[in-house]
Amino acid sequence: MALPFPVAEAPDEQAAETGRKLFAGESLFVKGVVAMSGLPPADRVEVCFAGRSNVGKSSLINALTGTKALARASNTPGRTQEINYFTQGPGLYLVDLPGYGYANAPLDKVKQWQKLLKQYLSGRQTLRRAFVLIDSRHGIKTVDEEILTLLDTSAVTFQCVLTKIDKISLAEREKVLDQVRGALAKHPAAYPELVLTSSEKGEGIPTLRSIIAGLE
Repeated sequence: MALPFPVAEAPDEQAAETGRKLFAGESLFVKGVVAMSGLPPADRVEVCFAGRSNVGKSSLINALTGTKALARASNTPGRTQEINYFTQGPGLYLVDLPGYGYANAPLDKVKQWQKLLKQYLSGRQTLRRAFVLIDSRHGIKTVDEEILTLLDTSAVTFQCVLTKIDKISLAEREKVLDQVRGALAKHPAAYPELVLTSSEKGEGIPTLRSIIAGLE
């Protein structure tokens, strides 16, 4: 019997090349958005990246785009406090959502971000998929459940991307995959395939590139 939520296989040569070409194009920062009125025109496909603070979101976006500092990596949780838009070639937006799970942020600020997030997820017609990043050392935590439920209610398909996969052993990997699969079974909007990545080692980056290229 096939496992629920199998790990995505490496792309074939053609899909890998399509993904490589897409991300070989220029990556440019467009703007940081703090209100729905500031969103750029919905004139192309977009994918967004969500994840709790310090999950490695900026590092993953930089690895995908082959740049060193397109998305600013920071050791300070909650530094990304707005929705950041990047163009990838002529036909794609990459959208970096505010990190969640920030214990140190003021409550009113957190509420403001949550409201913006809800509005964005339920109101952006060109959003093809949300990639929810999960730290492979920790699996899905309570704080992640909130965003997964929000994606369910917004009817946005999301796909889980496990980060920092190089930091755990194969035995730990199997444990975390079991935990993630169990948690995702409760979420109707979950895309039934997991992506394992390491921004540092480049593992899973061609796979994720080809998945995104297939959404264009």
